[in-house]
Amino acid sequence: MSFIRPQARAALWRWREVLSGLAIAALGLWWGIGSFGLLQWLGYALLILAGAVLVMGVQRARFRAGSGGPGVVRVDEGQVAYFGPLTGGVVAIRDLDALTLDPTAQPAHWVLSTGGTPDLCIPLSAEGAEMLFDAFAALPGLRTEHMLAQMRRLPDHPTVIWQKSQSAPSHLWLH
Repeated sequence: MSFIRPQARAALWRWREVLSGLAIAALGLWWGIGSFGLLQWLGYALLILAGAVLVMGVQRARFRAGSGGPGVVRVDEGQVAYFGPLTGGVVAIRDLDALTLDPTAQPAHWVLSTGGTPDLCIPLSAEGAEMLFDAFAALPGLRTEHMLAQMRRLPDHPTVIWQKSQSAPSHLWLH
């Protein structure tokens, strides 16, 4: 038997990193103000750590689009796997050419594009989709705030969130 309503439990779980950051900040503030010496300095260090945890937690909470969508996402050693009711596949993060948010699909999807293979489409609300935050954060040059803003406003057309940059034009030869 549970004393917390399922909706409240889901909200607490969505914001779990923020709640942890607030708890760390409270402990750091208590030690920083109410102690002397080493414990006081440890309290100030905890306040700095709490700030980082809070920023990270807010970003992760904003990334979580919900649950109950079709399919299951797994992220393991730089590979994203999606097992859906009709489609699925595996993509290595290092092989990605583009990451697109497609709000025209029902529900909205992430589209992971690699050269030479079909795109992998993952619903934002698929089970385990919150693990994609860390996978996407590993992409060089990804603008996290841009991605979160696009998720919040869901434009009426597919939007490229990240694209691999070409270090040298492909038509130039070295020799």
